[in-house]
Amino acid sequence: MTDTDTDTRPDTLLLTPPPVDGVDDTEALDAYSVAVSAVAEKLIPAVASLRVESQRGRGQQRQGSGSAVVLSPDGYMLTSAHVVDGATGGRAVFADGGEAPITVVGADRLSDLAVVRAAVTDLPSARVGDADRLRVGQLVIAVGNPMGFAGSVTAGVVSALGRSLPVRAGTHTRVVENVIQTDAALNPGNSGGALADSRARVVGINTAVAGMGLGLAVPVNATTLRIVGTLLAEGRVRRAFLGIAGGSRPLPPATAHRVGHDAGVEVVEVVSGSPAEWGGLRRGDVILDVDGYPVTGSGDLQQLMTGDRIGRPVMIRALRNGTVEGVVVTPVELHE
Repeated sequence: MTDTDTDTRPDTLLLTPPPVDGVDDTEALDAYSVAVSAVAEKLIPAVASLRVESQRGRGQQRQGSGSAVVLSPDGYMLTSAHVVDGATGGRAVFADGGEAPITVVGADRLSDLAVVRAAVTDLPSARVGDADRLRVGQLVIAVGNPMGFAGSVTAGVVSALGRSLPVRAGTHTRVVENVIQTDAALNPGNSGGALADSRARVVGINTAVAGMGLGLAVPVNATTLRIVGTLLAEGRVRRAFLGIAGGSRPLPPATAHRVGHDAGVEVVEVVSGSPAEWGGLRRGDVILDVDGYPVTGSGDLQQLMTGDRIGRPVMIRALRNGTVEGVVVTPVELHE
């Protein structure tokens, strides 16, 4: 055999895609791709890009960006409170290229949620889901506008549930409970965007990038919807203030058997001049329940400090020196 007889051409069969005659594009996609594509198709039109103007010290104008999820066709949208913090104006840009000015209806920095309204009607709106039904490992899709790139979609799984996210407003710090952790890629500009399940139901509002492959979202559940309703009606969320700092502490077996749960909130600090001090709570007390509702951690206590308890005496049972005692405290309104 001579050199000219040797075929040195690459194997064209390896370089040629297999024929797909008669196969629909959808059929060629795997189940994962079909799910993500379906969610993207439904949600991208219902997620807006926000361009926000705010004023900082010495009259300096600052421009920021984020995302928002359309809640209703008449322009009401849900976003992160830090996206519109201090906003003096702004615009919403939609997937079809349309734009509209926005106004802030209400914001709650202690839950990092805000409602804004765009001056436009007939918007496609998102469906709301329930984050309390999520499971670790479940597929979730993030839709937002990172780096100003509108309609960006990333996918991942629920990495963990029940995370806590400290948020600060003025001199007060609150912990947002049951935050969703996901490995779906989140970048600046994703804040306020949607985290959805495989049925395109919004189960979270993307709020923070905590590290590489570590994104956090405020859950959309019954608690969130109550906050949204309050923001729509009143523009703010009123919370009761006791004036303590504390953390979860296991209870002695005898006390746990008596009260029906195995932990309470130990008071590690009582704010001077606060309702807690006036009512007689002391450092070292372990709060067991409030108005009969069990308290096993700081999150339970936070959830009980609702606006309807402002100015109303509440009965607090606490373990003090091995004895269960009752203390009556009248909370005041928490001011940022």
